[in-house]
Amino acid sequence: MGRKSAALRNLHFLCRVNQPHWNTLYSFDRFGSDRSRQTRRSEFERDWDRLVFSSAFRRLQNKTQVFPLPQEVFVHNRLTHSLEVASVGRSLGEMVGQFIADLPEVAADALSAEFYRYHLKHVVASACLAHDLGNPAFGHSGEEAISQYFIDRSGDNRFMGLFNEAEWADLIRFEGNANALRLLTHQFNGRLPGGFNLTYSTLGAMIKYPCDARSSLGKGGPKHRSKYGFFQAERAAFEQIVNKLHFQPDLEANAPGPVFHRHPFVFLVEAADDICYSIVDYEDAHRLGIFSTEKVRQDFLPIILLNPEESPERIERLASHVSDANEYIAFLRAKAINALTMCCVDVFVQNWEDILLGRFKTDLISANAQVKQAMQPLMKESVKHIYNHKSVVKIELAGFRIMAALLEDFVDAAIAEKPNSRQRNTLQLMPEQYHIQPDFSAYERVLSVLDFASGMTDLYALKLFRNLRGIEVPGI
Repeated sequence: MGRKSAALRNLHFLCRVNQPHWNTLYSFDRFGSDRSRQTRRSEFERDWDRLVFSSAFRRLQNKTQVFPLPQEVFVHNRLTHSLEVASVGRSLGEMVGQFIADLPEVAADALSAEFYRYHLKHVVASACLAHDLGNPAFGHSGEEAISQYFIDRSGDNRFMGLFNEAEWADLIRFEGNANALRLLTHQFNGRLPGGFNLTYSTLGAMIKYPCDARSSLGKGGPKHRSKYGFFQAERAAFEQIVNKLHFQPDLEANAPGPVFHRHPFVFLVEAADDICYSIVDYEDAHRLGIFSTEKVRQDFLPIILLNPEESPERIERLASHVSDANEYIAFLRAKAINALTMCCVDVFVQNWEDILLGRFKTDLISANAQVKQAMQPLMKESVKHIYNHKSVVKIELAGFRIMAALLEDFVDAAIAEKPNSRQRNTLQLMPEQYHIQPDFSAYERVLSVLDFASGMTDLYALKLFRNLRGIEVPGI
C-alpha cells in the first residue's frame, strides 16, 4: 500500500512539474525520422500531400460511408467524406489557432505563435484527411464483422491460446481508429521505416481514444475511453507520440494499460467529423428520396439559426433564387455546417483551459446545450430512417458475410503450422507488403491478414469473396 501511494504521489509530482502548455503540444519532427527538413512548404502541408497521393487514401473512393454506392445517384463515400471533414477541420484550426496564438504565453514565444497562427489549420486538416484510413470495407459493419469473427472463435481454446490477453482484446474489438495509427506508422514489407513519416502533431491530432483495448470502457465510459486508439503492436509508436506531444496521463484511470487524456487538437478533428457526417448524411438521404425537401428544411433551420447573423427571412430571401431542390438543400447544408463550425469554435474558446488540462470530458457539439437541442431531431431521424434504411441494412448484412468468409480463409491459412497447398495459394493472394514472415508470432500473422482485409474496397472484397467461393471465376 505504501509503495503504491508513493508511486501515485510521484506521478502527481511529475504531472505538476510537466504542466501542459500550448508551447509544448506540437512538434515539427516526423515519426520515424531523426530530423525535420526546412523546405518552402511547411512540414504540415507536406503531411497533407503525402496523404492525398497515397494509395490508401485513393481506396477510400470505393468504401461505403453510409449508403451503398449506387450507379445512378451520387452519394458520399469515404473519400468525399474525408475531404469535406478536412475542409471543415481547416476552418476550425484556422479560427482556434488565431485565438491560441494571441494567448500571452503563446504570443511571447515566436515559434509557437507562428505555429498556431499559420500551421495548426494544416495539422487539423491533415488529421481529418486521415481519420478514416483504418476503416475496412462496408462501413462500420466491416469493423463489427472482423470483431465478430474472433468473438465467434472464443470457444476454441487452441486458437485463443495463440494470443495473450491484450492481443486477444485487440482482435475481438477491432477498431478502425487503432488500425489507422497502424497504417500510418507501421513499416510494411518492402516499405520505408516510419510508415507515412507524418509529423507527430498530425498523428497526435488523430488519436481520439488514447488507451488500449483492455482499458476501453465502451459507450458507457468517458469519451476518451469509449473506444481505443492503438493495437499492442503499435504500443511503442503510441508511447513515442504521447511523449513527444506531452499528453496528460489520466490519473483517475484504474486500467490494465496506459490511459491518457485527449490532445487538445483532437477535439477539432472530432468536431469536423461530427459536423460533416450528421449534416451530409441528411443531404444524401434527400438525394435518394428518403427525406423530402421540406423535411430537410425544417430540420436544418434550427441549426442554421444558431448563427445569430441568420434569420428565417434572410434564408428564404437568399434561397428564393434557387429553383433546383438539390441545390436548395446544398445551400441549407452549407449554412448549417457554418453555424455548427462557429459554435464549436466558441465552445473551444470558452473551455480552452479545461481542454488544455484534460478536464474537458465531452465533445464540442455536446458541450453546447443549444446545439445539442438543435441536433437532437436530426440524430433521431437519422437513426430511424437513414442508419436503419433497408439499403443500409442489406449492405451491413452482406458485409458481415463477405468479411467473415474472407477472414476464415486467410486467418486459418496464416496460422496453420503446416499449411496445405490451398492455404499456401490463399496466402499468395496477399500483396507483398502484407506477406507473412517465418518468425512472425500468431498475433503478427493475424494482423497481417487484417492489414490486407481492412485495406480492401467494397468491390474488391466482393470480387475476392466470389472468386474464393467459386461463384465467379476470373476471366470467365
